[in-house]
Amino acid sequence: MAKLVFGMMLSLDGYVDHMEFAPGPALFRHFIEEARGQTGSLYGRRIYEIMRYWDDEHPEWDDAEREFAEAWRNQPKWVASRTLKSVGPNATILGEDLESEVHGLKTRLEGEIEVAGPDLAKSLTDLGLIDEYRLYLCPVVLGRGKPFFAGPRPPLRLVANDPIAEDVIRLTYVPA
Repeated sequence: MAKLVFGMMLSLDGYVDHMEFAPGPALFRHFIEEARGQTGSLYGRRIYEIMRYWDDEHPEWDDAEREFAEAWRNQPKWVASRTLKSVGPNATILGEDLESEVHGLKTRLEGEIEVAGPDLAKSLTDLGLIDEYRLYLCPVVLGRGKPFFAGPRPPLRLVANDPIAEDVIRLTYVPA
């Protein structure tokens, strides 16, 4: 049975915003290795549209960016959206019944399925489908933006804390 893992970088004050801060080289390397090992990714519409950046080649990319793009392109992606009519390569739009569609993925597949996007994570948390939360705590303060938890924080139990880069720690929680 697959495990759903919601993980994102967040500021010290709890916000996620890819435009305000980006992973350094060590954290980016970590994300490349994670992408290589994942069974697939489950996205909300907004974060999927942001991640589509990796579908296209960009001549200015360095080797690490090319590696991430290759890993991202190779994995299946599922998109929870009521508005998208089409998605890119290796991606599928989920149907109207999010709970049964995601439960089917968990039952049918093995390994880790990344969940991306706070709003989708809230919906899946409310349905009791998230198995693990990974908070990549970065040393920035934003003071505004999209919170990591889009609703009330669910009851959680800390199971690990790992330094990932010289200035980033990953906090791993499971539902309590």
